[in-house]
Amino acid sequence: MTHKPFISDDQRVAEFTLKSVLWGAFFGILFGAVTVYLALRAGLTVSASIPIAVLAITILRLFKSTILENNIVQTAGSAGESIAAGVVFTLPALIFLGYNLEIMRIFLIALAGGILGVLFMIPLRRTLIVKEHGNLQYPEGTACADVLIAGEKGGSFAGRVFIGFGFGAIYKLVMEGFRFWRSTPSYDPRFYPGARVAADITPEYLGVGYIIGPKIAGTIFAGGVLSWLVLIPLIKFFGSNVSTAIFPGTVPIADMTPSQIWSSYIRPIGAGAVTAAGLFTLIRTIPTIVDSLKAGMRDIRAGAGVVGERLRTETDLPNSVVFGGSGLLVLGLWALLSININPGYWFHNLVASILIVVFGFLFVTVSSRIVGIIGSSSNPISGMTIATLMAVSLIFVAVGWVGGAWAAVALSIGAVVCIAAANAGATSQDLKTGFLVGATPRLQQIALVIGVLASVGVIGYTLTSLNDAYTRVEPQTYTSVAMTPEMKDLGTVQHEGHEYRLVNVIGSRTIPDGRYYYNAAEQRIDFREQPGIGSQNLPAPQALLMSTVINGILNRNLPWGLVLFGVFIVVMMELAGIRSLSFAVGAYLPISTTLPIFCGGLVKWLAERQASPQAGGHGEGEVSSGSLVATGLIAGGSIAGLVVAFMEARRKDHEGWLDFSDSLGAFATSNLVAVVLFVGMGAFLYWLAKKKIETT
Repeated sequence: MTHKPFISDDQRVAEFTLKSVLWGAFFGILFGAVTVYLALRAGLTVSASIPIAVLAITILRLFKSTILENNIVQTAGSAGESIAAGVVFTLPALIFLGYNLEIMRIFLIALAGGILGVLFMIPLRRTLIVKEHGNLQYPEGTACADVLIAGEKGGSFAGRVFIGFGFGAIYKLVMEGFRFWRSTPSYDPRFYPGARVAADITPEYLGVGYIIGPKIAGTIFAGGVLSWLVLIPLIKFFGSNVSTAIFPGTVPIADMTPSQIWSSYIRPIGAGAVTAAGLFTLIRTIPTIVDSLKAGMRDIRAGAGVVGERLRTETDLPNSVVFGGSGLLVLGLWALLSININPGYWFHNLVASILIVVFGFLFVTVSSRIVGIIGSSSNPISGMTIATLMAVSLIFVAVGWVGGAWAAVALSIGAVVCIAAANAGATSQDLKTGFLVGATPRLQQIALVIGVLASVGVIGYTLTSLNDAYTRVEPQTYTSVAMTPEMKDLGTVQHEGHEYRLVNVIGSRTIPDGRYYYNAAEQRIDFREQPGIGSQNLPAPQALLMSTVINGILNRNLPWGLVLFGVFIVVMMELAGIRSLSFAVGAYLPISTTLPIFCGGLVKWLAERQASPQAGGHGEGEVSSGSLVATGLIAGGSIAGLVVAFMEARRKDHEGWLDFSDSLGAFATSNLVAVVLFVGMGAFLYWLAKKKIETT
């Protein structure tokens, strides 16, 4: 299929300039921090290329930028979002495995994964982007090119993003920062014990639901309905007459709240469902995997990407950079594992580094092709990561590498692969955009590396800062507690004038999983430390799932009965012809997350009906008024969420600081008020979504 780019090869247009690189790095940092917050809250992310392109057109217009400069801005900026997603989906699992988050460890793993994602994609570009043009649509990449071209011709896009940004930021700050009204209204019907309906009514969730659309949002919510309105009441009904605790719970079911039942029993079911759904997704892509690997190796052997042999629009970074850079990164990962994570096992860590290359190239190839079909936002990165973790963990068990730091090694391998696959998907979308507008691939690839370098530092800092801001220590007493293998000693900690051992409990039949302050002399637990990551504010569902998989396989303590329930729920859905991944994710998430996402999808459904050609409307697409406003809601709400985290950290030492909930009384605690205000935000989004974007 022939293709004529917007800027032809013989045109000399400014592209890789200082202003484009600096703005790209800035947006990489900004959207990296935003994505960290969003992924911790919802376990979902959305592509940042289109909003960055819109902002680039608007801001750089003041500096008389070209379309190719704007493309460099969105290329470098999108790296921050994709790397942050890979980091948040995996590395917070270190907390659940009994380790502390370290900024330098996060920085090095994110750096390695991000650059590998770019390097491994380079030899695949000609096959996936050029030769498969017309077959692989790359929806976000194509839509981003449309935005850049429309901006070059003249059009109004950015106003919608800024409106959504301002509204989302103010709404979030007033609701959660100053606590004017409830952020999570809930209802536990007395006539239906165990059931719960709740919604975390944030602008981010509403925006995410709008962007992913009614079908996916509805499927996700259907999983939540199964867990919270079927399975939890069912467990409550049959378990209320059992006087003893049932593993993995540590108290009788009759005494459990719906949230405790979800934590003890539904999460393992959801873990089995997500794992099975991810594997089904991968099985369906096996032909794609084989074809992509064959095509990629053919291009590598043919010497694709040698600078100087092709036109400007066909030049990639040379294969010497690909292989040399990959080799250096593998050596760096070997050193990181041997010095910081698993010292004393030089050969074993070398094998682990080689596994990173093998799984990394495999899933970079898969990810780059899948996003060409379904887009970056629907890319099943979690399934690929789970498959990697399962394979690596089984290998470790087979060779006897269990106990000690091997769980952290397995997670490090999975994290690098996850980050590489996520960034490769974003890289392929960016290269598709460049292909359509006439960019230079080599310069885009350099810009992507710069975007990686700019964003990895702020990602680690944001992650650890959010965790610290929401970490709480609460009294919780357990007496006659002897140290067991399920209790990992993390060292000493001072609290209220006493010295305690900080222990991490995983898999105990008497004490819920978590971190505790242990009085060794009296064999008593006095306090529980609730890390910010894993709490209601930052549930980090994907990372919690990763730790469940690793712990269950390496320690052989997975509640397999519950896991298999989830597996066969997915098998049933697949046999019924339903793609199960979105449903499984919804079954694993709290209903307070899935319900507001569904509301966002419902708003889009209403807007699409209003805007359908049959109704005389203009239709909804990738670049619609509603999608731009929704993007602004996500960005504004997430940025305000970072400010709220700072406020929460300050409230640790100044209780009640800028907290207006007491003075507002019933208004601040009313479920009805919260619901009405959330409906108002949805109505605002719907009203703006109906307005057609003006272009010239």
